[in-house]
Amino acid sequence: MNINDERNIPSVPHIINMEDRRKIDLTGVNDVDSFDEQCVTVITQTGELTVRGENLKIGKLSTDTGEMSIEGKIDALIYSDDMPKQSGGFFSKVFR
Repeated sequence: MNINDERNIPSVPHIINMEDRRKIDLTGVNDVDSFDEQCVTVITQTGELTVRGENLKIGKLSTDTGEMSIEGKIDALIYSDDMPKQSGGFFSKVFR
């Protein structure tokens, strides 16, 4: 397993497993940039991923292992190659 030198995050492959558009399990998640009931934006090793839908809830989140699950009605998964500045995401701002 490779280590991301900038933040000591284990490098795991980015995988998405979706069940019936009601739940997705993600790996390779570095941080959560923002979230609400309609939109969850996460920073992955392959870029920024935005999940859009209704009644979205983060079920599981482990930045140590890079795993995350999101539940709700999932309408879209949108990737952006634009990587945010290294100032950190939502949780790194909360836990300073």
